[in-house]
Amino acid sequence: MTSRHPLLNKNLVLLIVCQGLFLTNNVTFIAINGLVGLSLAPASWMATLPIMGYVVGGAFSTSIVAKSQNSFGRKISFQLGLLVAVLSALLCAYAAVSENFWLLVAGTFIAGYYSANGQLYRFAAAELTELSQRDKAVSWVLAGGILGAVIGPNLASWTKNLFDTAFLGAYLSLSIAGLIGIGVMQFIHFPEEFKTKHRLSAGRSLKEILAQPVFMVAVIGAALGYGVMNLLMAATPLAMQICGLPFSDTALVLEWHVIGMFAPGFFTGSLIQRFGTLKIMGVGVALNFVCIAIALTGADLHQFLIALFLLGVGWNFLFTGSTSLAMNAYKPEERDKAQAVINFFVFGTMAFTSFGSGALITSQGWNILNIGSLIPVLITAGALLWLSAHHKKQALS
Repeated sequence: MTSRHPLLNKNLVLLIVCQGLFLTNNVTFIAINGLVGLSLAPASWMATLPIMGYVVGGAFSTSIVAKSQNSFGRKISFQLGLLVAVLSALLCAYAAVSENFWLLVAGTFIAGYYSANGQLYRFAAAELTELSQRDKAVSWVLAGGILGAVIGPNLASWTKNLFDTAFLGAYLSLSIAGLIGIGVMQFIHFPEEFKTKHRLSAGRSLKEILAQPVFMVAVIGAALGYGVMNLLMAATPLAMQICGLPFSDTALVLEWHVIGMFAPGFFTGSLIQRFGTLKIMGVGVALNFVCIAIALTGADLHQFLIALFLLGVGWNFLFTGSTSLAMNAYKPEERDKAQAVINFFVFGTMAFTSFGSGALITSQGWNILNIGSLIPVLITAGALLWLSAHHKKQALS
């Protein structure tokens, strides 16, 4: 049995760096793909199809990534994802230069394979420390996204006009970030016990795993929490451009949004241990409501800034809590398929909201988009109340 390591050992720190590089890619794509798409798309409602391609590619790749993790282990699978990140960024760069909209969509679709890998970093974090510290390990790795919060939007802003083609420099920079990630990943040691040798069919069936109330709510919290965040975040660059705000303001809003997403990671794990997972997820839902309320008051810079920051914090509480819930609902031999199905639902919801954000913002406007986002927030709130009542009923019986 491989010995465990204390929190913030070398392996976990390097994984945090990889998370930062992953979010640099993710945030930069969100910041620029809608705008590049708008400039190249045959119709304005298609502007966010390159963002949709990214998450559809991620959904399509979840089962492939699960099989590669099962066959080759964490390190090799993660490095394959980073190699795809390099190649897909170069393909997007060529699409921008050649002004080929559908090639841009194809490039982001391929990049989804990297996204499907990166979504597993948080689960891998739990394997690199003591069992009692896994909530903190997950939240600390998610906190590594702060690197992406600072680098991603600023990278897009700094490189926007570096070449004659807008944002070409950003795509080229992301290919370099992927190469750095491959090097960093090489120095991470993942315990041999987590290089699973079983078949993917080992353990309970997916139907049995999904039927558990805890797992069901974990999926709802992760998928809809990500969905609401993506619906509003993907639309923000377009909304701010429509409102006449400069891209430098958009970069600032996205920077603070992503700081809101990942800065709480330094203490979310401790909050979960102290107050319980469902309470922290409930706070995340409440912050989503406050975000929407602020967004509906107007479309000035400070309203975008505050609303998107609160949206980020709400997402962190929901997503970290959902990850903690999920890890209590499957056995070690069920790891790959359970994590794959969670990510499939996350990517599926993101695909729908990526397309919906572009269509709604260009046809109905920012206010209707925010009002529509109340639906998944209310569903998530209902799921948390249901699970809390289920736990109380179990305790009484």
